Amino acid sequence: MPNVRAQTQFSLFLMNKPGSLAGVLSAFAAGGVNLVAVTMVDSQEHGVLRVVAEEVPAARAVIATLGLPVSETDVLCVELDNRAGTLAAVATKLGENHVNINYAYCTSGGVGGRTIAVLKVGDAAKAARLLA
Repeated sequence: MPNVRAQTQFSLFLMNKPGSLAGVLSAFAAGGVNLVAVTMVDSQEHGVLRVVAEEVPAARAVIATLGLPVSETDVLCVELDNRAGTLAAVATKLGENHVNINYAYCTSGGVGGRTIAVLKVGDAAKAARLLA
């Protein structure tokens, strides 16, 4: 069974211009914050950077210095084997049990190693029980 844990995800709203992402990532690095997972989506005017950090209080402290709009969301981090079909099995189990996945993204991992899937689900407690 996969290792499942609840995590805080931060969504930071950035101007869509050169250097914005680098500045935020550099601030996390300077603050000693290790990011477990990162995804970035964009529109023409702004981008949304979603991050999951190892140390939530440290990440909050760095984010407070940035002066950027931010929101926090509870997500599930599911540690998986990095092989074909593992994420499909998780999605199938949740779907068959009527747990909606609003969005998902994964970390990269070496072949044969481990990866982490970040899932925003409709019922986190139920999803965690199903996957534990």
